[in-house]
Amino acid sequence: MTVVTFPPLFSGLAVEGPINPFSKACAEAARGCDAGLVVYNLGKDILRAAIVFVPEVILCDAIAMVPLCGVGFQNALGALAPPEVAVHLEWDGGILINGATCGGLQASASSSDPETVPDWLIIGLELPLWPASDDTGQTPDQTALYAEGCVEVNAAALLEAWVKHSLVGINTWLDEGVGPLHKEWRGLAHGIGEDIKINRMTGTYLGVDEKFGMLLRDTKKTHLIPLTSILED
Repeated sequence: MTVVTFPPLFSGLAVEGPINPFSKACAEAARGCDAGLVVYNLGKDILRAAIVFVPEVILCDAIAMVPLCGVGFQNALGALAPPEVAVHLEWDGGILINGATCGGLQASASSSDPETVPDWLIIGLELPLWPASDDTGQTPDQTALYAEGCVEVNAAALLEAWVKHSLVGINTWLDEGVGPLHKEWRGLAHGIGEDIKINRMTGTYLGVDEKFGMLLRDTKKTHLIPLTSILED
């Protein structure tokens, strides 16, 4: 099995076969595991991983870990991939590489109440390495890492870099607040200014508020969709 090394305060738990790291991380967190557990599955065709956080702030602030880990992924791939490879981030966790969807982030927490401090928060990453089919023309809006000129990027090294760069982002967030994260995330954000459909609502994606809630303008008013709405059960 490939050896994966994580920064101090993080520990790894490798799983194989059909075991979903995100589900496993949720189960481990519910049992009271330590913060910093990284559950991962390095398959031949897909990289899946999940980080366990134990927040000390209320959920509507802690949910910033979604864009933070998205920026961490962009920084990690940017350090390993050719310079022409472009990464952008969708508001709800989706990752785009060279303009096409390439996996994304997901989140779950012990509580969905935005005003309470959750016992745990899980951020998962799923990244296809190879296309599901050789006929990629059937799904031009979907891609995989190695189909975008990144065949030299080792999946284990990318996982290590994702955790390392996310840790750098966490330290900045703790020291300087959410401002630097907002600035870096906005430079990577996909779809601002465009008409989109999300949460059964359609409108113009104007941007986000200070807690990364989406500002969506329809024909009558501007709606605020909290980022906590993307949490999975």
